[in-house]
Amino acid sequence: MTDVTPGTIRAYVLAARPPTLVAAFVPVGVGAALAHTQGPVRVDAALVALLSATFIQVGTNYANDAYDFRKGADDAQRLGPKRAAQSGWLTPEQLLRATAVSFLVASLLGAYLIWLAGPVVLAIGVASLLAGLAYTAGPFPLAYVGLGDAFVIGFFGLVAVLGTVFVSGGSPGLAEVPAALAVGLLANGILFVNNLRDRVSDARVGKRTTVVRFGDRFGRVGYAVCALAPYLAALYYGVAGFRGAALTLLTLPLALGLVRDVARAEPEAMNPLLPRTAKLLVAFGACLVAGLLLGR
Repeated sequence: MTDVTPGTIRAYVLAARPPTLVAAFVPVGVGAALAHTQGPVRVDAALVALLSATFIQVGTNYANDAYDFRKGADDAQRLGPKRAAQSGWLTPEQLLRATAVSFLVASLLGAYLIWLAGPVVLAIGVASLLAGLAYTAGPFPLAYVGLGDAFVIGFFGLVAVLGTVFVSGGSPGLAEVPAALAVGLLANGILFVNNLRDRVSDARVGKRTTVVRFGDRFGRVGYAVCALAPYLAALYYGVAGFRGAALTLLTLPLALGLVRDVARAEPEAMNPLLPRTAKLLVAFGACLVAGLLLGR
């Protein structure tokens, strides 16, 4: 990526971190499939929800890039993939303007969902936008005080999945919670890899992630929980009559391989584990969606 020209469209595309956007795609797909189990799905609402969630994720990525750079978390010693501000592709000011544009587009899309489903969607949207900013911005940024995991599980799992069920015409309830938690946990696995890799540099700049607070072993065990606990959700849906949920077992070897490799990897060797964890999220989500669509 040394040939990236500062300020170009390519710089903005790379700063959006396309590989991470599966964390926005999968919850919407699972939420729409859950709504399908209850009756007809508002396909237009599900598609708009997907676009809105994607722009929220892109805006959050831009904001994280800007604020992590300003706080010193992204310096020359960073082990992870290159960041836009750190590499000089975009200034923090350019990234924050891109954040505003992304959030504006997400809000305009959300207005359609509010018109369809009512003011509950407004509350979900406002909370999502504020949380996206609060992840690295403000006096108590979530990622810096050890609440990043709760943010990911809450917003990329519970809020995104159950919110999609609602706008797609379903009624979210306890039966949908296991799927939402499964998606949130798998998304949080990506965060655990990041935090394990960056534990030393995060501690140096006062970024008190759960891995910094509780140690390397906690992070590796936490990753294992995030990678394997979702199969309990698949078991739940299988017992509930969705036999197709057994398709998720096809992804178990991938999960077990990742747990093994995360347990052994040194921080500087963890970057390849990020796309592999994202692939697990996509594969598990796709199998769960297929199992739900097959019905009882």
